[in-house]
Amino acid sequence: MPDEAVDTLVIGGGQAGLTMSHRLKQRGIDHLVLERHRIAERWRSERWDGLMFQFPNWSVRLPDFAFPHDDPDGFSNTAAIIRFIERYAGFVAPPIRCGVEVTSLRSDGGGGFIAETRDGRIAAKNVVVATGPYQRPLRPDVLRDHANLFQVHASGYRNPAQLPDGAVLVIGAGASGAQITEELLRARRRVFLSVGRHSRLPRRYRGRDLIWWLAEMGIDRTPVEQRGPARLLPVISGAYGGHTIDFRRYAAEGVTLLGRVQSAGDGVIAIAPDLVDSIAQGDAYCATFLAMVDDFVRARGLDYPEEPAARTQRPDPPCLAEPLRRLDLRAEGIGAVIWATGYGFDFGWIELPVLDVSGTPRHRHGISDIPGLYFLGLQWLSRMKSSFLSGVGDDAAVLADHIAARR
Repeated sequence: MPDEAVDTLVIGGGQAGLTMSHRLKQRGIDHLVLERHRIAERWRSERWDGLMFQFPNWSVRLPDFAFPHDDPDGFSNTAAIIRFIERYAGFVAPPIRCGVEVTSLRSDGGGGFIAETRDGRIAAKNVVVATGPYQRPLRPDVLRDHANLFQVHASGYRNPAQLPDGAVLVIGAGASGAQITEELLRARRRVFLSVGRHSRLPRRYRGRDLIWWLAEMGIDRTPVEQRGPARLLPVISGAYGGHTIDFRRYAAEGVTLLGRVQSAGDGVIAIAPDLVDSIAQGDAYCATFLAMVDDFVRARGLDYPEEPAARTQRPDPPCLAEPLRRLDLRAEGIGAVIWATGYGFDFGWIELPVLDVSGTPRHRHGISDIPGLYFLGLQWLSRMKSSFLSGVGDDAAVLADHIAARR
């Protein structure tokens, strides 16, 4: 027999879990939220000290709760986002238990679920998995034989002082890798940046922030069914006032750009011959977006001044004109490697036939094929903005309505 029973169990106490609790309370649905650590734990322990949120302050919000700020066009640090989520938790007042980890989730054999925890078993008619999209840091084992080399995933990086002396190799040029690279550069560290395929977008264009254009043109509401084949997140940053990421500028300021890391042995890394193509792809993404905005402005007769400088391209730096094919760590004085290589899912504790061969949950807009089992807060759950702070509430409302209809 389970130790207790609840109508709906929400697993995860970040913004998705808190928002789900808010929507369930609005509908009078009995529920319990479990968080294995603290509220907003990943914001606390898996972000570096200098991280700046990628969304401008005016766009940050959760359902029925505004983000307090003095600078609408500015960008907030992690501490401010944590305070915001804490205040939201106070506003929602969820029935939450922190420090309780769900170690397994299985069927009870009668249409419900059993969640195993160290504190006992909980029976639930419905379960919402709201553990977020950043669960398991991905770190390739290319340098597994280099035990004396300091290596850390971006989730464990804190600041430049954490790293040993010498140059730094950053592997991965997404939003995290780009912002960490700039931080290291400003700390006067010599940096090598491995750049793969990416989607580079402008921070601002024609007087408006990227996020404003995404909302104004309805792009952030693009349904997942219309998502293209690309699975790349945009390379944007809110650091240092927020500016467009330009890898040619990075190179002009001293960063050595590299292609993808292929293999390593005896302290020498083999580099793929794809740097030129990757940079060109990023440029193409940016140019396509600029053209979309221009067409939108023209079609609606909007008064936003043209910005031809946005298409100005710096000359190719030597590291792009003649890309390196091998990198000798010792010869270049590289003392640290930062793996900005993203995250994967970690749903191995779900003992139900709801994951595909890659471990990705199968669902439609968060509703799984197993009655009563839901997912929330994942990227592109139902639309582009599903994992945005401003978008998770819409998905939570749909799931709450679905749960209410099951009653």
